[in-house]
This record gives sequence, structure tokens and C-alpha cells, in this order.
Amino acid sequence: MAKIKETDAVTGVDTTGHEWDGIKELNNPLPRWWLWTFYVCCIWSVGYWLVMPAWPLISDHTKGFLGYSSRAGLSKQIETAQARQGVYLERIAAADLEEIPQDAELLEFALAGGRSAFAVNCSQCHGQGAAGSAGYPNLNDDDWIWGGSLEAIHETVLYGIRSDHDDTRINDMPAFQADELLSREEISDTAEYVLSLSSDRGDAGAVARGEEIYVENCVACHQEAGAGDQDLGAPNLSDSLWLYGGDKASVIASINTGRGGVMPAWNARLDPVTIKQLAVYVHSLGGGE
Repeated sequence: MAKIKETDAVTGVDTTGHEWDGIKELNNPLPRWWLWTFYVCCIWSVGYWLVMPAWPLISDHTKGFLGYSSRAGLSKQIETAQARQGVYLERIAAADLEEIPQDAELLEFALAGGRSAFAVNCSQCHGQGAAGSAGYPNLNDDDWIWGGSLEAIHETVLYGIRSDHDDTRINDMPAFQADELLSREEISDTAEYVLSLSSDRGDAGAVARGEEIYVENCVACHQEAGAGDQDLGAPNLSDSLWLYGGDKASVIASINTGRGGVMPAWNARLDPVTIKQLAVYVHSLGGGE
């Protein structure tokens, strides 16, 4: 069917000849300002192609008359930032751990670097907010297994716990069931006593029997009344903070298998300054001693 063009009686604008269900399409021209904007953009694009890197080639790209490179600009910015940071990094390298918190400017820089290093290297286990989870210590509280001083944290980050480093700290808890050191009943009674150290719950008879077993098998590391020993990595059993859970089933599982988590040594993966920054950051989270 041939297109029939006509002038619309209402608007006075010619139609395109297209019609759908009685609706006719008007042939309204584009506004002048729009056309001129389009023309200017076309001219601008041609100029941009000539002066700036624009067209990909098989093995490279057009460089443009200006020879601009965002990568070169970024490299310059990185070099400038590294030069500024270098002053603080040298100061941290030369300072003792205890000196860093005493210098407000240096402390601010160390905390920023430690926070960044923690997010990249430590948050996968300890969590983004360092709250930890079952088997991964919460670094925000004041319950430290191997010590929460700056020096102790620094040593832990350097050499890890039960890692493959020669200077790592190791103290394995016996697996009392797996090694057939205690019977199921004895382990159950011991769990009742351990739980009684941080609460008033528990069967009095089981607690009394468990106390005798505890004195014979556990007191050497966990100390009397379950206060723990950071030199041996023996957790405090008298508070309500638990690494693997504080219900009876979890305590029994710990006695049965001995647990014993592993933290890697970071001395071969991170430079000494970053490890210092990490120690300062972790210590600042609220639970540092």
C-alpha cells in the first residue's frame, strides 16, 4: 500500500504517511538546538580521535597528538604517594613498638596501614570487624590466649601459632578421648566442672567429681580455678568468653579432641613495617592489654 502524505488539520504539520489504527505519524522536524548539538558532538569526536588515545589496533592503540596516558599519570600519583608514605614508614621501621602509640601522627598512619593490611590478610578468619567466630578469636575483647600486649601480638603475627615457623608458639592440648586418657563419664564430669567455673549451673555431684579430674589432668596449664596461662596458650576457663562455644557439647568436644587452631606466620609474607602496623591496629581494637 502506498504511503499517503497529507497535512494534519489540527497542527498544520505534514504527516509521514504512516498510520496505525487511525493514528497518523507527524513529521515534526528536530529542534534546531538539538541538531546543532549533534553536529558539534560529531566535530568534537573527530578532534578527540586525533588528539587523544582512541582507536584500538591489533597490538597497540592510537596515541593521539597529545600523547596523553592515564597510566603514566597514575604511576606518577603512586610515586608521589609512596614518597610521602616513605617518611612515615622509615619512622615506624626505626621506632620501638611502644613508641608508636606515643606519637599521635605516627599512630594515625600506623592504624590506617594496619587496618588496610588486616582487611586484606586477616579478615578472612577474624572477620571484617575482628569479631571472630567459632575457632577464630575475637580481637575486640580482653580475652587473650597468647597475650594481648603489643609485643605479644607482634610475636603472634610474626611467627603464628602452631605454624611451620621454627619460632612459632606451640602447646597442644591432649585429646583425652581419642588418646583414651579419660572415659566418657569422666569427660562429662570434667565438662560440668569447667562450666561451673563461669556459672552456677551444673550437677553438684558431677562438678565435684570433675574437679578432681581437672586437678589431676588440667590444672598444670589452665591453673587453679581455670584462670589460664598465656605463656602456655591455655585459655581462661573462668569467664564467659569461649573460642569454640560455651555449651556442654562444645566443651566436651574440646576435651575429646584437644582442639588447637593454627595461625600462619606472616614474617615471610609481610614486610616488618606492615607487621608492626598490624600489631598496633589489633592492639587498638579495644582488647589490647
